[in-house]
Amino acid sequence: MTSRIAHRIALFGDRDILHVAAVASTACVLSAGLVYVGYFIHVLRIARNAPCRPERGECVLLFGKHAPGGRMDPDFEARLDRAMALWSDRPPHSVVLLGGGPANELSEAELARRGLLARGIAGDAPLRLESESRDTLQNLRNARALLGEGMRSRVTLLSSRYHLARCAWFARQLGYDWELCAAEARLSLGPRMLWRIAGEAAYVGMSDIGARWARLIGNQRMLSRLS
Repeated sequence: MTSRIAHRIALFGDRDILHVAAVASTACVLSAGLVYVGYFIHVLRIARNAPCRPERGECVLLFGKHAPGGRMDPDFEARLDRAMALWSDRPPHSVVLLGGGPANELSEAELARRGLLARGIAGDAPLRLESESRDTLQNLRNARALLGEGMRSRVTLLSSRYHLARCAWFARQLGYDWELCAAEARLSLGPRMLWRIAGEAAYVGMSDIGARWARLIGNQRMLSRLS
């Protein structure tokens, strides 16, 4: 069993996550699916409308992606290509590369660093690696600790279009001042992309409904996991 699968199994065996999943499922059933449709439209709208150029771009958080055996897929490669385009246009003050990995393999952050160097980024570029996280929430929580006082400035969240709604939701929960930057020039809708957006809608919906429910019932333990 890979560490990634083990991480997911641990999450879905967590009592708080099971609690949230039950509440979110109930909301969807009672609304005849309209709640889920709303989140699907939200994720789709962000995926379609996210810009490729940040307004400020002083600190870029580059999200990694699962790369089994160190093999980056087209989504990961597109994120690196966009980071290079930003660097060529207006070098940011810092770039934080996010993402851990299984034991005895290169982390997603290290793969991103090597990918940027191979694309010609300067050897003294201000790259900072966060190599411990295994999901988006951990990405942003660890980056917050890494940035320290620097987190008070606006950060650019750079990722694939379908992933940006999730990034934005967690960034808001964790107190970031953020803006979005899409890796792809435009959203190309097809069966694979619609499937990804559908999955992201379920993830964002469960997270958002769970947070609202936790506030309603005053469950500080659940809320603390998002802060």
